[in-house]
Amino acid sequence: MAEFEGKVAFITGAAHGQGRATALAFAKEGADIAAFDVAKKIEYPAYEFGTSDELKSLKEEVEALGRKCVICAGDVRDDEAVTAAVKKTIDEFGKIDILFNNAGICAYAEVDKMTDDEWNAMIDINLKGPFNVTRRVVPYMKEKMSGVIINNSSVMGLRGGRRLSHYTASKWGLTGLTKAWAIELAPFNIRVVSIHPTGVNTPMNDGLAAMEGKTPMEIAEASAGNLQPVPWIEPEDAANLVLFLASDKARYCTGGQYLVDAGLLSV
Repeated sequence: MAEFEGKVAFITGAAHGQGRATALAFAKEGADIAAFDVAKKIEYPAYEFGTSDELKSLKEEVEALGRKCVICAGDVRDDEAVTAAVKKTIDEFGKIDILFNNAGICAYAEVDKMTDDEWNAMIDINLKGPFNVTRRVVPYMKEKMSGVIINNSSVMGLRGGRRLSHYTASKWGLTGLTKAWAIELAPFNIRVVSIHPTGVNTPMNDGLAAMEGKTPMEIAEASAGNLQPVPWIEPEDAANLVLFLASDKARYCTGGQYLVDAGLLSV
């Protein structure tokens, strides 16, 4: 039997990048998928986000693997959209076993030039977004006395980053939420952990570089942080860690922070 046969995974930011790779990885291991994504361009940052076509093609790929897939377009800042997506998932599958809080943004800004709108968007999407989704999913996990919540933080959730103060604050906040939720939810047999990737080869990676007028490789070479000789990791590398942490192999892992950083934080 596949490792996640009979399980349901709710994934935010699922249309492309790490979210899509994780959705497909779970489906290959037998899970049904609820895929949530903003599925349109938003006002900030100025790069391409997931699209409705990508959500539809993800559904087709999951179903081609023999699993079911519910797709929902919405912004994690919008509690009404989040609530509707969780309800749609429960109506279809009856439960949510795994939540991957993956949706997020990144952009550069010097602290003295950062606008209120830039700060607010970063904090609202990267920190309030996971809160919005988690508070709507947790009651169903409590009802089943079981669940795993995996928050996609960043290496910047464990260190600082130049021209990334708003991003760093949001990711440190998510690390803190992970620890607080792990304590609060342990009596309900709900585990909560966070992952901390280095740069990942996603459309966000490309978009950030374009905003700087550079290529992704130029950005990676300038940062020169990974110990292993790679400029970035692939979305599937992050997905593999998520699947391990969601599995029974990690049944006693809660409250912790797990790196997939090519050695970046060893320096």
